[in-house]
Amino acid sequence: MLAKILIGLVAAIHVYILWLEMFAWTTRGPKVFKNFPAHLFPATRSLAANQGLYNGFLAAGLVWSLLIGDPQWQHNVGLFFLSCVAVAGIYGTVTADKKIFFTQALPALLGIGALLIQKYV
Repeated sequence: MLAKILIGLVAAIHVYILWLEMFAWTTRGPKVFKNFPAHLFPATRSLAANQGLYNGFLAAGLVWSLLIGDPQWQHNVGLFFLSCVAVAGIYGTVTADKKIFFTQALPALLGIGALLIQKYV
């Protein structure tokens, strides 16, 4: 049950990121990404929307994993999408902002841990 809650949490985070990057980049974005110069938000709107779309795909994959009936496939798909989020979060931590580790990578890593404990313990 913990693994499913964490998968749902990670999916919700990525739905929020989708909304922020696709629909609120120039309004809410400057308040969230304070290190990014405000004058660049309008110029990078389409780039952010593209990133938001990818975050939406991650959220869709995580939600899909919760809807799969076969436990083995549910585990595999959940593990795959959580791993994608963890890798993206770690890359973002190294290249962009250390806070990304706590908002994206850590929840995904906790979900991976919960899935592995559920399967092997």
